[in-house]
Amino acid sequence: MLKFALLAALAVSLSTFYVDATVYFKEQFLDGGEWKSRWVNSEHKSDYGQFKLTSGNFYGDVEKDKGLQTSQDARFYAASARFEPFSNEGKSLVVQFSVKHEQKIDCGGGYVKIFPSDLDQTNMHGDSQYYIMFGPDICGYSTKKVHVIFNYKGKNHLIKKEIKCKDDELTHLYTLILNPDQTYEVKIDNEKVESGSLEEDWDFLPAKKIKDPEAKKPEDWDDRAKIDDETDTKPEDWDKPENIPDPDAKKPEDWDEDMDGEWEPPMIPNPEYKGEWKPKQIDNPNYKGAWVHPEIDNPEYSPDAEIYKFEKIGVLGLDLWQVKAGTIFDNFLITDDVQTADEFAKETWGVTKGPEKKMKEEQDEKKRKEEEEKNKEQDTAPGEEEGDEEDGDDDDDDDEEEEETEEPPADDEDSDAAPKDEL
Repeated sequence: MLKFALLAALAVSLSTFYVDATVYFKEQFLDGGEWKSRWVNSEHKSDYGQFKLTSGNFYGDVEKDKGLQTSQDARFYAASARFEPFSNEGKSLVVQFSVKHEQKIDCGGGYVKIFPSDLDQTNMHGDSQYYIMFGPDICGYSTKKVHVIFNYKGKNHLIKKEIKCKDDELTHLYTLILNPDQTYEVKIDNEKVESGSLEEDWDFLPAKKIKDPEAKKPEDWDDRAKIDDETDTKPEDWDKPENIPDPDAKKPEDWDEDMDGEWEPPMIPNPEYKGEWKPKQIDNPNYKGAWVHPEIDNPEYSPDAEIYKFEKIGVLGLDLWQVKAGTIFDNFLITDDVQTADEFAKETWGVTKGPEKKMKEEQDEKKRKEEEEKNKEQDTAPGEEEGDEEDGDDDDDDDEEEEETEEPPADDEDSDAAPKDEL
């Protein structure tokens, strides 16, 4: 009976917990083409790339894994979805979505932007002011990071830490948690990869302490840990030339001093050369240590307990550039509850990630076997031609050679198309 009462109490508490949670925006693209009524394409440029709805070449569930995919190479993309405006004052803000770079992205963004509700969606572009920019960005070997950028008093501030993103071809989940106590957390695939405080990991505010402009290092402050030993003297035999004439060199027999000038042996490094002499170092008896510039409170510093707060959050946008298209965005969620985001992650990405990986591995294995078979056919072809030439007469050889010259065009048609050059 006691056990039943405890379970009932737990159920009530969980029910209350989830009632308090608010989901401001959720997009899974489960209703086919209806997504076009919720997403607005920017008209700021006339040549934006087009998004299409697809689950891609491999997936865990053909319907659940459908998302918006970039479809044209070397294009800017700009599309957004609106939701009821809200403020995150006094509560957590969780932004979560999944990204699949199935094209093996070389250079392009995979991030989202959170905008204020007054954004003109038809005019959204790269300079449109946003509140938050979050997600992976890849370009070559040097840039493979997760952007966490917050707008504070009209200026965008980049995180000072380096957060590495995933760069393979599978779907990955990105989660940003912003708390009212001025702390944050970044998760990839539902596991924490970074966390800290807003004030420490961004330059939102001036430094609390600055070097005292009135303080100066005393003139008699000796910060040399080692000094020359004044009693040390240079050995008399130290000075030797760096290069000397080669003692084994001999003047060539055909050397003509009238024509070639006076012969001199070539120079070689002197094995006895010791370099520049310097006295040995000893501990400095007057050493006082490294001088530390004293600090004072920065008069320009003023604490702000509301760095985390944004008013009238109302639009989520995909505003990015891609050299090679093919990225799929899915499972968007904006909520004020971390547990709700965690459960949503398990119900979506958590369910399909395994089957997706299996399908990808099967496709890769099939492709590998096809390549092996193709290589075997190419390797055996020359041997067969040589055998035919040895066994047949001259007329047959000529006929076979004529027939063989017609083969390459057909092979070219069957071969895989070369990938488009990357910008």
